[in-house]
Amino acid sequence: MLLERFYPDVYLDSAYDIDYAALKEEGYRGVIFDIDNTLVPHGAPADERSIALFGKLKSIGYESMLLSNNKEPRVRTFNEKVGSRYIYKANKPFPESYQKAMEIMKTTPETTLFVGDQLFTDVWGAKKAGIRTYLVKPIHPKEEIQIVLKRVLEKVVLFFYQKQQRKNFPGGGAQDENRKGADRK
Repeated sequence: MLLERFYPDVYLDSAYDIDYAALKEEGYRGVIFDIDNTLVPHGAPADERSIALFGKLKSIGYESMLLSNNKEPRVRTFNEKVGSRYIYKANKPFPESYQKAMEIMKTTPETTLFVGDQLFTDVWGAKKAGIRTYLVKPIHPKEEIQIVLKRVLEKVVLFFYQKQQRKNFPGGGAQDENRKGADRK
């Protein structure tokens, strides 16, 4: 199906709901994050929750990368608080920046996760780079007009994605992080 290229591997409420420690045990070594509406509301600075998340990732041995289509001042300012590495003006959904992020982190598609809130940039780009994708619900409804318009199309894709999940995983789904293997690549 044409829409499947946009389907995330896992769909959750929040980047903060992911069991990063369990995924580390499965062999994942690097996490690439979008920033706006994935980790904080659009344009917001790093908050206590995002700072704690990056501290936790470092403590369990993850490499991390911020991958944003924003300009450098936005990404640099956010990164000053979380202490990751970053790529700005990433030109998502093209896979080159995802590949560059993995090169910097010294990871492979098989050992890298991507976490973002948009299907047509974040998820599609990561999938084209062969990375396991986590789509999270946007943190805040206030967004730029071009993103609001994309959200209408995303709702259509997510409708068919969730319909497929119900068919393939009755009583659960790929978004159920407790499933071992059934929804893994």
